[in-house]
Amino acid sequence: MDAFSTIVNVSATSLYVSLLSIAFNPTAWNIVARNEYRNKTITRIFGGNARYGCYFLAIMIFSFGMLRDHLYQRALSDQPRVPMLSAPYDTLVPIVLFAIGQLFVVTSTWALGITGTFLGDYFGILMDHRVQGFPFNVLRDPMYVGSTMCFIATALWYERPAGLLVTLYVYIVYLIALRFEGPFTDMIYSKRASTKKAL
Repeated sequence: MDAFSTIVNVSATSLYVSLLSIAFNPTAWNIVARNEYRNKTITRIFGGNARYGCYFLAIMIFSFGMLRDHLYQRALSDQPRVPMLSAPYDTLVPIVLFAIGQLFVVTSTWALGITGTFLGDYFGILMDHRVQGFPFNVLRDPMYVGSTMCFIATALWYERPAGLLVTLYVYIVYLIALRFEGPFTDMIYSKRASTKKAL
């Protein structure tokens, strides 16, 4: 336990706040999106305009994502600093990881557009076809992979081993979220395909 306490400060409240915010985001957005698909709650708030509703949700998801990242950085500042990589890798590795992670996130958003990125399909705003280009021709879920890489990079940059454990937690949370998101999204598109065949 003594060895563990040299790398993780389990008494830091900021660590638990960060863990809660990491779990909250995908959980909340999955619940909100499924409710939107079934009940059109946000669409009705915006006078029946699904696109405005989706833009509103996009702002919320982006804002809470920024808050999550801030809370993660704050949590790291309360954790023990332990050098993990020797120079020059202590700066090179996190920079490369962060750059590649951001590349995956930004190019995913570019390829999908705002409504494709921020759950537009739950609002009935469906894409004409599956995106095949980069980064989706390299990874199935480049946004989640890119985000995870940024968490690792931040932990390595600030030399906080606790951040690597948080990153493992992030990865598990994302895997669980994908178990719900993937099949539900597939169902939405297969329903549309069935409807088109019936016409």
